[in-house]
Amino acid sequence: MNDSIKLLTDEHVVISTACEISDRIAKLIGKKDSEYEDVARQLLSFFREYGDAYHHFKEEKILFPEMNKKNEMIADGIIKEMLENHEDFRELLRGVEDFLNKKDYLRAQQQFHIYKEVLLDHIAVENDEVFHVADALFSPTENENINFRFADCDNELGLEKKKNLALLIQNLDNSVK
Repeated sequence: MNDSIKLLTDEHVVISTACEISDRIAKLIGKKDSEYEDVARQLLSFFREYGDAYHHFKEEKILFPEMNKKNEMIADGIIKEMLENHEDFRELLRGVEDFLNKKDYLRAQQQFHIYKEVLLDHIAVENDEVFHVADALFSPTENENINFRFADCDNELGLEKKKNLALLIQNLDNSVK
């Protein structure tokens, strides 16, 4: 596996851990509502910043267009599906936020559960299919170029911020059992 794909799969591990936490916080509803809301908002922020601004951005602006250049048939198939999923994720997170704002924690949690399920399915498709195709499509030089572009994106958005977001998930994982 080349470095650019490894970076994306490593990000998937962090995102998957956040998904698990989003399920575990359900037990707080009706018992510790303020703690539920606090953690739910942290997760919402994480998914938007780390999951979308860092991870999906690299896929949408770099990886997928480069894959499309190499094989135009991919664009109307799996890449189109992945991009549609990204839009669906954004909509689901808006729903979570709306329900949190209304203090409707049960419905917020239902939205989180749907989000988690479709996101984990999406991650599986990327790990098992999309990334293998990408790995095969690109030469070592092309992979290196993509990796440098990924690094530029992370640097532009802030490496320290990205590390702090991953640390947030590690800390939540340890505290929300």
